[in-house]
Amino acid sequence: MEHATAHEQFAHLRVLIGVVTGLSLTRLLNGLARFVQHPANERPDPLQLAWTAFLLLCVLHYWWFEFSLRSMERWSFFAYVFVIGYAALFYFACVVLYPDRLGEFDSMTDYFESRQKWFYGLLVAVIIADVGDSALKGPQRLQNLGPAYFLRQGVMILLALTAIGAQGRRLRLAIVAAALGIEIGWIAWRYAWLA
Repeated sequence: MEHATAHEQFAHLRVLIGVVTGLSLTRLLNGLARFVQHPANERPDPLQLAWTAFLLLCVLHYWWFEFSLRSMERWSFFAYVFVIGYAALFYFACVVLYPDRLGEFDSMTDYFESRQKWFYGLLVAVIIADVGDSALKGPQRLQNLGPAYFLRQGVMILLALTAIGAQGRRLRLAIVAAALGIEIGWIAWRYAWLA
């Protein structure tokens, strides 16, 4: 978009971000709805439900803080693809959490156990992409986020990497509880108001 203003470019990007994040939310909500529609066939897994809550919050948070892209003065094709790729990572995590069908698996728990490395790996990618996204918004943005942001990102990566090799459901439930707590705390502290 050579002759478009930055505002016009952001408006164009905003539509695509909305589509991709909308697909993520749809995937999560459809997954939850299946438990209501088919309670005898599809039993929710507590770990899966907790990660669903986490992803719902993260996708909504992503959609919220991407509003700050409106202040970018210039857009490159790389930046455009990066932001869409970041949104797509959320979608892939949602798809891994809620497959189209269970196929050879007896339950959602069996399925999630078999795909947890993919899921947690995607979470690591999302967290790293968030740092790239913040850097894309300019050095002032990173400075405004402060050292607490990098501490948060480091702890979230550590939690996801720990979950990859974690043995036992209690530990994995503790990990998702910590991740949810960190996400809720961060949103409450940094983004109570859209500014």
